[in-house]
Amino acid sequence: MASIQKFEDLICWQRSRELANFVFNVTDVPKFKDFDLKRQIRRAAISPMSNTAEGFNRGTQAEFVDALFIAKGEVGEVRSQFYIAHDRGYIDMAQFEKGIQLTDECSRLIHSFSEKVKGSSRRGLQFKHVLKPDPDKELIKRYVPEVYKRMYGGR
Repeated sequence: MASIQKFEDLICWQRSRELANFVFNVTDVPKFKDFDLKRQIRRAAISPMSNTAEGFNRGTQAEFVDALFIAKGEVGEVRSQFYIAHDRGYIDMAQFEKGIQLTDECSRLIHSFSEKVKGSSRRGLQFKHVLKPDPDKELIKRYVPEVYKRMYGGR
């Protein structure tokens, strides 16, 4: 199994990107007359991929999970806006169904991934155990070498 090194490796981010591009394509036509709805659905469509990327680059598991929940909520917002866009005749049935399918897939992928992140034993970089240097070590080595050997084994 390949290790995830960057947010672009995440399937949920890849599908969120696909959703954002789909939204831009269907709203980038003269038929989509409502400027406010167009702006809102576009901003909401960008948010899942942005939040996933931001959470991935945060230092803790908890922050990542929070960002994924925000991303999932934004997918729900896009889904809801597809309904009004269809009701107002700005998108046709095929576009509506494709949009609903993409939002459903993104939502499921983000939810599934968030459960994996929550269940992981890796808590994040901020919790990495780093030993602090012993400030007395060099003094003991220099002035009391026999104690140093007992304490540190001659290292």
